[in-house]
Amino acid sequence: MNLFHLHQPVSAAPILVSVPHCGTFFPEDIAAEMDSTLTSFPDDTDWFVDQLYDFAPSLGMTLITATHSRWVIDLNRDPENKPLYKDGRIITALCPTTDFLGNNLYSDGREAVEEQEVRRRRKLYYDPYHAELKNQIQRLKQEHGTMLLWDCHSIRQYVPTIRSEKFPDLILGDADETSCAGNLIQVAVHNLSTDKMKTFSHNEPFKGGYITRAYGKPEEHQHTLQLEMSKVNYMDDDERRYDRTRAEKIREMLKRTFSELIETLTKHNG
Repeated sequence: MNLFHLHQPVSAAPILVSVPHCGTFFPEDIAAEMDSTLTSFPDDTDWFVDQLYDFAPSLGMTLITATHSRWVIDLNRDPENKPLYKDGRIITALCPTTDFLGNNLYSDGREAVEEQEVRRRRKLYYDPYHAELKNQIQRLKQEHGTMLLWDCHSIRQYVPTIRSEKFPDLILGDADETSCAGNLIQVAVHNLSTDKMKTFSHNEPFKGGYITRAYGKPEEHQHTLQLEMSKVNYMDDDERRYDRTRAEKIREMLKRTFSELIETLTKHNG
């Protein structure tokens, strides 16, 4: 099983689109230790986000999508397991032992994955994805002089262990405007907030995960943005099936946003 799929267009725009949480695969040795009633439908998956963004290469953007479940190892967590937030919300680990609702993932009820096993999974499943991110970032910077990494996520409307009320439809994260240049942030905010049928939030309640924070270095012409969205934007009301009608509206919004971001990046570097 490949650890990720990489889709590179012939003529590349200076944007890398990353989908780290769409994977559903469990290696046999890990699956054997987990609760099969949970792994049969790993609910914390960013379902169909790879499908939602599959237009990216047609706009010249590079697309990378993960194959393994975030319950094997979370590609958007700090490799040293440092928490991203300290406000009392549930924080799942680099190698989680619970889902977002606090259900234990392992049949033996373990509270943590042993450190040796965490290191093994980092080497096998985590490091290759991040090595490819770094390769693509460097390639795009060499080709264009600048680049943007757009990290794609989705979440159920209601996750009471994180937030008591439902999430906004669209949440743009840029580590409190430190991971990306202001002109690019303005483009994204303008395009994502103009639809009055969608609720929009900036850096609340998500500021961007490890990928956004680690790779965002605007002073080096290396920018990152994270878009979190409620799953009902492109799935059915039960948040289990892809809804093409809803998805197409979001895809059109995303295409407009990316087109303007590409134009802004190109002008800035021209």
